[in-house]
Parts: sequence; structure tokens; C-alpha cells
Amino acid sequence: MSVPPPPEPITGARLLFSLDPAVSHLNHGSFGAVPIVAQRAQQRLRDEMEADPLRFFTQGLADRIAHTRRHLAGFLGADPDHTALTTNATTGAAVVLQSLGLRPGDEVLTTDHGYGAVDYSIDRECHRTGATHRVLRVPLTATAEQVVQIVRDGLRPGRTRLLVVDQLTSATARLFPVAAIVGVAGEHGVPVLVDAAHAPGMLPAPVRGIGADFWVGNLHKWGYAPRGTAVLAVAPRWRDRIEPLVVSWEQDSGFPARLEWQGTSDYTAWLSAPAGLYTLRSLGVDRVRAHNAALAAYGQRVVGDALGVPPADLPDPGGPTVAMRLIPLPAGLATTRDGARALQTRIAERLATQVAVMTWDGRGWLRLCGQVYNSPEEYQRLAVGLPGLLAQR
Repeated sequence: MSVPPPPEPITGARLLFSLDPAVSHLNHGSFGAVPIVAQRAQQRLRDEMEADPLRFFTQGLADRIAHTRRHLAGFLGADPDHTALTTNATTGAAVVLQSLGLRPGDEVLTTDHGYGAVDYSIDRECHRTGATHRVLRVPLTATAEQVVQIVRDGLRPGRTRLLVVDQLTSATARLFPVAAIVGVAGEHGVPVLVDAAHAPGMLPAPVRGIGADFWVGNLHKWGYAPRGTAVLAVAPRWRDRIEPLVVSWEQDSGFPARLEWQGTSDYTAWLSAPAGLYTLRSLGVDRVRAHNAALAAYGQRVVGDALGVPPADLPDPGGPTVAMRLIPLPAGLATTRDGARALQTRIAERLATQVAVMTWDGRGWLRLCGQVYNSPEEYQRLAVGLPGLLAQR
């Protein structure tokens, strides 16, 4: 079966970023890439802050943060009064876990597609409180209906105090039916935290209509914001129970101010985030989403063919705007976290290509992303060089 043609490039998009042209950056999903216009907006804010720090922090900063929050919440389809800015999705998850008041006998339920750092946070909170962390196995090939049924069967009403589920998984690039999962959990009185680290910018209005108790997503990936910009949306019934990880001067102001104000933190990433969204909107949000998803699918097929992977064995993320794709690696490669890191480094050093190498369910996977600054030739070069590199074990 022939590889489908790549999408038409978005002319001039590469020039909007300051990425090293000698490197193929096919891993936007890990740390993103900040457009030059957002970099400059943040630098202007830093210059303002350093010119008069006392004025910057004490005269109007809270209002500027609130204005930014309203802007970002509107883009995500969230209620700004029940939304707070935070530094990343992992921080938001830690805030939720700390605020629950877990006790011995309680459990936090996750799937085996969850993000590793969030799992670490869950394990730490469970160890501290005497709660337990239970993991549901969800096959990579499970349909949306099967995922919902697995979650339904795994709930333990009265004991499961929190269900954590990814909207778009990092390890497996799968779009999960979170609205249906939230509905099932709600029927049993189980609150849900949606880890949506990859959703802002990639999925349209990813908060709207889900009804989750907690939703946390990063803007620094697919939303083009400077790193350290994320959003935590909280259902009204939980708002007064949310506590920051560190108490500061806005503690008595309640949510969201008590969460957002962290003393002398550098707030310039948040304040310049709208400049990143401006870049996305100027390119055309729907156009960017469709382009990125099509380019990732093209790259998956080109590299998959080079590795001898049948098209039927290439995982489909299940969404028309999902711009991340997996390719199974040959048996025995990257089966441990250290092995995955080592292979990722080899690919970067020998092929001048940044990719994500993942370990999931006992085998190694290559995760490719599509972004407006990428070209079909970058995936083609990877397809030419990768088989030989993998053969050098």
C-alpha cells in the first residue's frame, strides 16, 4: 500500500521560530517551541520587570494575570472564574492530589497510559496519606467504547476517591473519550482529574462539554506559549477546597488567586502566552491542526514503511487533529526507560533528529509529531537513516 501524499506546507511558518535549521525537530510534544513573537513579548516583560521590580510586582500585576487567565480560558472553553494559571500539568495534578484529603483505605485510579511524572506524584501522595494507587490496563487497540467499559468495571464506589485519565496520552498518543469517562465516573460519585497536557492548541475547546471535576493542560506545547504556562480548571463544588502547594500572600483571596500568586515567581511566561496564541490564530487554528495531524500521519507511514511495519500495525490515535503518532520499534529495543533515553540520544546525535522514544507495555515505541515548522523531507531523511542505526545494537 502506497504512502499518502503529505499535506501542503504552510508557507513561511518555519521562519516564525528560532529552531536550529541543522536539526529536524520532530518532537514538538515534549517541550514545544516558542514563536519568536512570544519570545520577544516575554523579553519585553522581563525588561519591564527588571527596570522597576517593585512597581512590576506591586502595581497591577494581579489584574494583568487575571486578564491573561480570561484570555486563555476563553480559548480553551473554560470558565475563567473557575480556572487558575499554573506552571505545568504536573504541578496542577499535584495541587489536586494535595487538596483531596486522601486517607487510608482510599484509592486513586489511573490507566497504564498515564504520564510518568503524574504517576510519581500520585504514588508520593498515597505513601504520605496511606491511600493506594491502582492502575487499569487499557490495550492500545481498545475502542472508545471498550475504554469506557474498562473504566466502568474498574471503579470502586466508596473507595475510589479520584480517577485520573488522560485526554490525549503522552506515552501512546491516544485520544481518550474523556467526556464519556467523566459521565460514567459521575454515575458512581467518583471525581475525575483529566490530564490534558497535550490538549490546548491541538484539540478544539478541550475543556468545554467534558464536565470534569478537574482539568489541567499545558499551553507551552501546542498553544505556542512560553514554557511554564498551564491552566487548571476546577468544578465549582471543588473551588474552595483547592490549596496551593506553597502558601503565599493571596491565601485569603481564595481560588484562583491563592493558587496563582507565588511571591517573586517569574510571571512573564503567563503574561506573554496570548502572543503565542496570536501566532496560532494568525496561521489559522483549524488549518494548523489539520496540517499537523496530516503531517504526523505521513511521517508515521514513511518511517513505518522503512522499518517494515505493516500499516495495520501502526496505531491510529483516533482523532482528526491529533498531531502525534507512534511507530513500534523492533523487538528488544528501548524496553526500559534507560534504553529508550539512550536510543533517543543516539538518534539525535547520529541523525540530527529529535524524536521521542517511549517504553510502554514492555516494548519500545518511536513517537513522531507534526508541526508547522516541519517538512516531509525531515521524515524521509529519518526513514533513510533509522534502519541502519537500529541495526547497530
